[in-house]
Amino acid sequence: MDMVSIMLGEVAAKQLMNIPLSDTHISRRILDLAEDINDQLIDKLKGKDFSLQLEEATDNNNDGHLICYVRFIDGGVFHEDLLFCRTIKNQTRAVDLFQMLDFFITENNLMWEMCCGICTDGARSMSGCYNGLQALIKRKAPFAVWTHCIIHREALASKSISPSLDEVLQSTIKIVNFIKTRPLKSRCFEQMCVDMGAEHTSLLYYCNSRWLSRGNVVARVFELGKELHIFLLDHHEYYKQFEDTDFLTKLSYLSDIFSKLNILNKSLQGNETHIFELLDKITAFQRKLVLWTTKIEDNTFNDCFPMLHTFLKENDMNLNEIVKNEFIDHLSNLKIHFEHYFPKNNQQQNWIKDPFSADLPTNLSSIEQEQWIDVTSDSTMKTKFGSSSLTQFWTHVKLQYTELATKALKNLTPFATSYLCETGFSALAVIKTKYRSKVNVEKEMRIAISKLEPRFEHIMKHKQAHPSH
Repeated sequence: MDMVSIMLGEVAAKQLMNIPLSDTHISRRILDLAEDINDQLIDKLKGKDFSLQLEEATDNNNDGHLICYVRFIDGGVFHEDLLFCRTIKNQTRAVDLFQMLDFFITENNLMWEMCCGICTDGARSMSGCYNGLQALIKRKAPFAVWTHCIIHREALASKSISPSLDEVLQSTIKIVNFIKTRPLKSRCFEQMCVDMGAEHTSLLYYCNSRWLSRGNVVARVFELGKELHIFLLDHHEYYKQFEDTDFLTKLSYLSDIFSKLNILNKSLQGNETHIFELLDKITAFQRKLVLWTTKIEDNTFNDCFPMLHTFLKENDMNLNEIVKNEFIDHLSNLKIHFEHYFPKNNQQQNWIKDPFSADLPTNLSSIEQEQWIDVTSDSTMKTKFGSSSLTQFWTHVKLQYTELATKALKNLTPFATSYLCETGFSALAVIKTKYRSKVNVEKEMRIAISKLEPRFEHIMKHKQAHPSH
């Protein structure tokens, strides 16, 4: 490009830019960049405690993939990156998945003893305590702690619903499918919403495997209730649902409570989260359930359930006692299920998340207890604790009190959710489309997802220049 620009001018150079590189040339570049990023990641990872996050899924070509993320502390902060994403060639048994993981660890000269945590979903092949993937990993890394993804647990805890409320939910889904699966009706409904000046012009499909789908679908149907009633008058007897005050009351309640569950779910997502932070959010939600139950019992739910309150106020209604009891039962059952999936912590690790407020930890060695006393008696450390993240604080403590800080950091390093794997599979779906169904995504995924920048100068030093002839 530089030679053409000098010899023939900028116009010729711009024309040369339109000539595409060959597919093999692009493939070689992707391979070089991916290998350089992998080398950087392995160099950073060696000699450090790390945790793994794993999940397997099937793409649109029915190919199975095992995706694995790694987290370790680098420079006082978490570094989270894609460890690998490889196609599963045979079965998805725990032993098959472990062999893929063990082969990668071995070929890159990593030490299983440095693995301090594994996070997966609750599938039997992943979570089985005898023959599951986590059990096989623990045989190699006996001190690794397995964590069942908190977001998956939250979704399971919120799944339970009474038959009466489930009937409302199923009717809502049928109404959505009746319109959305028929292109003509969908277009007519959209145009009607535009003519009526509605806030939204379309409904949303429901997908049981999507975390936020249930709340978004119910909220949209409730917000378009008047438009749906008018539209269905000429198309289906579903219009009767929007004349039933009990149905609409329950729909408004479901819209409120599902919105609250969606807010909780989104707060659990994100990078660089740790178990203490997310469990605090779960605890807060459990306490709110008690508050909301009290508000429903006292009919003072104006601020807690705004859609329910607005519906009752607009229709000059009071909450029916039978319906009220159904709401109270639902909130009580939610509390029970959350307590089942999130049993109360025994408070033994409170010294990690707030050492200056906790009592003397009894699960530490004598040396570690002495160091904890030194840390909590140091006013400089207390100032540092208030002005930095938990990871940065304990990294700073490690400079003076190695044993205590090392134990704290090992408890902070494990993943609490499989959020990164979910986002990784979203990237996989974009890269491996039906038009590129045969592509081997391992290298492409590393370049697309990794936070590390390729060392272009380092790569070029190992390339042979094209000499003149």
